[in-house]
Amino acid sequence: MEQIITLILDSGRTAVDVVLYVLLPVMVVMLALMKLLESRGVLGWVSNKLSPVVRIFGVPGLGIFAMLQIMFVSFNAPVATLAIMDRDGTSRRAIAATLAVVLTMSQANVVFPMAVVGLDVPFIMITSLIGGLIAAAATYYLFARDPALDDDYSHAEHLAPERHEKKNIIQTLSDGGQEGVKIVIASIPLLILALCFVNLLKVTGSIELLTSILAPVLALVDLPESTVLPIVTKFIAGGTAMMGVTIDLLNQGVMTATDLNRVAGLIINPFDVAGVAILLAAGKRVSSIAKAAILGAIVGTLVRAVLHLVMF
Repeated sequence: MEQIITLILDSGRTAVDVVLYVLLPVMVVMLALMKLLESRGVLGWVSNKLSPVVRIFGVPGLGIFAMLQIMFVSFNAPVATLAIMDRDGTSRRAIAATLAVVLTMSQANVVFPMAVVGLDVPFIMITSLIGGLIAAAATYYLFARDPALDDDYSHAEHLAPERHEKKNIIQTLSDGGQEGVKIVIASIPLLILALCFVNLLKVTGSIELLTSILAPVLALVDLPESTVLPIVTKFIAGGTAMMGVTIDLLNQGVMTATDLNRVAGLIINPFDVAGVAILLAAGKRVSSIAKAAILGAIVGTLVRAVLHLVMF
């Protein structure tokens, strides 16, 4: 019993640390800026102009912001855009496609630090776009075809401006920041539960078992046993933990830059226990389409994995 309590407390401390020093600053700033752009009509204008291009893949115009945020800011930055889509009238079917894109694409907070150890940044950006758009199309046209997902509000293809009292820039930024705080707080329970699960697997020796099982499978695609630990760590503990493990293996010479690039399409994305938990905290309508988005993300991630295996 004491060991279980310790596990829970450790998970809670880690979750609070992530929330306070990673999620909170990014979310407050990002949502404040998004709120300002929304109130000034910038998001609506850009969304209306670009929506015909991405609509082919089922992504609304505003989904482009989520794509840019994941590629150039952080894995949790798109929560700000998903939160706006959750309440602005965007259909759940389009939200599912956008969430699938975010789950499939590579996050900037892992890509850029790993560039110094040999990660091919231009190529991973290209596969992010390809895999992300394929994931969106698979979600929109296959996994989220239920007509009920189209008519929650008005199936808005464009971002309609909110009707609210005129506020100055400081007030608008403050309102956006407060929304960011609310979203971060909402993510705490899911994040703690996810980390408890991860720590439980570590304590029971399940990670070692997974390593022994996966090694022969990865050998079939010419991946060395050294890549097993990064893969297992990524899907259980998240991208940041995976990055630390991988860099350590590279520095030790156990893994090569080629090995990293071959497996990068599979492991560099927010599609893991913690990442999904954080992104679903954007709103109730976002969490309601989780299954469809996850299925689409599986398709897109497999496409990215194959592209990296073929090219390196």
